[in-house]
Amino acid sequence: MRKPILIGNWKMNGSLQANQALMVRVLPRLRMFRKSVDLVVCPPHPYLFQVRDLLGYTGIMLGAQNASGFVSGAYTGEVSATMLQEMGCRYALVGHSERRLLFGEGNQEVAARYRSVLQSGLTPVLCVGETLEDRESGRTGLIIEQQLQAVIDEVGLAAMANGIVAYEPVWAIGTGKTATPEQVSEVHQQIRQFLAKSAPESADDISEELRVIYGGSVKVANAYELFSLADVDGGLVGGASLHADEFGTIAGALAEASGILAGGCETH
Repeated sequence: MRKPILIGNWKMNGSLQANQALMVRVLPRLRMFRKSVDLVVCPPHPYLFQVRDLLGYTGIMLGAQNASGFVSGAYTGEVSATMLQEMGCRYALVGHSERRLLFGEGNQEVAARYRSVLQSGLTPVLCVGETLEDRESGRTGLIIEQQLQAVIDEVGLAAMANGIVAYEPVWAIGTGKTATPEQVSEVHQQIRQFLAKSAPESADDISEELRVIYGGSVKVANAYELFSLADVDGGLVGGASLHADEFGTIAGALAEASGILAGGCETH
């Protein structure tokens, strides 16, 4: 079974004092799910050391919000995946919609970042998704296939099994809008089908093993319904991850929807 995963993306928020207060409140809530649900926190880069120390031996993992496609060199302002690995990160987001839209990261650049994260030993979380214009023009599937294909061209299809794909419809990020369960299920199925048809001889190994999570305004109110969908393996949570009670409740919803709190077998 695919182990569910919940990733909290703090984006450009936090302070030493606020981080301390948040972690003190949220860690007791998360610990009860850590054996059955992979739990990851992605603070801004300057706070990685602090959050790493606060996480300690809780079993909750540290992630980064981005990673350079370069290993080292004259790239002012970039942070390499090997540096992140050395700081204790286990995961790194690449291709988040805000990076694509606000900072112009195209498919090839995102693919290079994915490769760098993979080679460093971290687990890359590839964010894919469409804009409202793309969806209204019927191009959702095409856009996401192009985003996936760029990574496949860079690292090969087999390597995709070592990462995670996060579907985040751009029109639902920070807008309060959320894709309907039917829309989410349809896109998650399209992702698996695209990977399956990309290499039919190994379709089952990759399309069935890959964790595909949802990242479009996950909230307490919709978490259980979204996580109950068969092809949704967890969530990438933005604003709600900055609130201890909300993030803890969302983690509980993921565990319950996965059958872990309702008499189901734990995944491993």
